[in-house]
Amino acid sequence: MFVRVSASRSYAEAARQLGMTAAAVGAGVAGMEARLAVPLFERGGADIALTPAGALFLERCRRILGEVEAAEDELLHASCTPCGKLRVNLPPLTALLMPALDGFMQRYPEIELELDWSERGDGVIEDGYDVVLRDRELSDPRLLSRRLGSYAQLLVATPAYLARRGVPHHPAELSGHACLRHKSAASGALDRWPLRRDREAPLLALPETVVSNTVDAVRYLALHGQGIALLPACDVDEALKSGALQTVLGDYIDDSVTFWIMWPAERNTAPKARVFIDYLAAKLCTV
Repeated sequence: MFVRVSASRSYAEAARQLGMTAAAVGAGVAGMEARLAVPLFERGGADIALTPAGALFLERCRRILGEVEAAEDELLHASCTPCGKLRVNLPPLTALLMPALDGFMQRYPEIELELDWSERGDGVIEDGYDVVLRDRELSDPRLLSRRLGSYAQLLVATPAYLARRGVPHHPAELSGHACLRHKSAASGALDRWPLRRDREAPLLALPETVVSNTVDAVRYLALHGQGIALLPACDVDEALKSGALQTVLGDYIDDSVTFWIMWPAERNTAPKARVFIDYLAAKLCTV
């Protein structure tokens, strides 16, 4: 009752959803507040609003209900083959994620994957995604999350470009180079190049020779000698082995990106989503 009232901001609407009377829902919430000896909702206003204690309590209650629903669903569908369409929103890390997705498709052929690589916004529930992957853990209390793994980032360029423009030996020298930059398609913010600097040193203003909202375009330009790019190690592994690319400023880069898988806590975790989460966790947690 508490979670339904919090979501709808209405005793009457919560009562309608639960098949109860508004008075019964109000009495139930009041009884909970009396037992906890703390108010969960503000009193006196036209709108129903959570108190700080209520907001804290709500986050934990949503997680508890999500786990209960998942446990029930696991028993109900223990003998069912996972199937149906699964809507997934992912970051543009195809070289890292596609092998795992390919393996998943082979193991669960009855599941239809709808992959959205746009990484647009963080309205997971509002946009109707079953699962999302991000390079950060979203702060939405309506979501459950699980750490998947990490990947390294490298500054790379072709030997031909470096022969033509010179090899930078200090981050300050990047001001004289063509820098191929990636920006988030969702926020429009440029990716930060994780270059170590002295505490007193000002932030380095890097050139924006090319700015693209797709990693694939940045990688293509780097491979064709157009400049220096910051790319996931998994995206350039083969190029580094073949000598098509080489790293620069390796002593100044000490950074990895952790990525997470998240799903709605209140939505009953269907078998198709559960096996997807477990499969990616098993394949990517060692990255």
